[in-house]
Amino acid sequence: MKEFNKTIATNLVYLRKKSNLTQLQLAEKLNYSDKAISKWETGETMPDIEVLFTITKMYGVNLDFLTTEHDFNEVKISNTDKSNKIIITSLSTSLVWIIATIAYVYIKILLEINYWQIFIWSVPISTIVLIVFNGIWGSRKSIFILVSTLTWSILASFYLTFLNQNLWLIFIIGIPFQIAIILWSQLKRSKKESNI
Repeated sequence: MKEFNKTIATNLVYLRKKSNLTQLQLAEKLNYSDKAISKWETGETMPDIEVLFTITKMYGVNLDFLTTEHDFNEVKISNTDKSNKIIITSLSTSLVWIIATIAYVYIKILLEINYWQIFIWSVPISTIVLIVFNGIWGSRKSIFILVSTLTWSILASFYLTFLNQNLWLIFIIGIPFQIAIILWSQLKRSKKESNI
């Protein structure tokens, strides 16, 4: 059993390094502590089967890969999955700007209104798209940056949309939201860590 654990541990280290992840980054993706990742990679403990399955999906390998010894000079794992995630996220975000541009041109030509604020509103909408994709395959740390960006960009969009009404006080609303986001980011994940 010790050899089996060592094989899985070696494969876990290889896959993590091949994906250019630190133990801390992987821990955030899996909602475990970096200490747990370290124990898995030394063979001291093993993740449960559900976590192993999640890891195989994340790295684009099967469970057989994790449990088999390999000569890593011959094994090649592509970074296609990571590249595809970045491309899909970028395409989805650019779609927001394409729609905004089409809407701007349509309003400008047919209605003869220069509604430039449509581009301002594209910022919070793009941030929402990024939050969705970050929730699917991003890190926990970046969600707080994105939520902060969303909060302040919505307030800025309201301010710039109603510029002639002098709504500068609207930015005060952002202060308690930002404090809440900072406090939320400080919450520790202990549920799974206690199961280790």
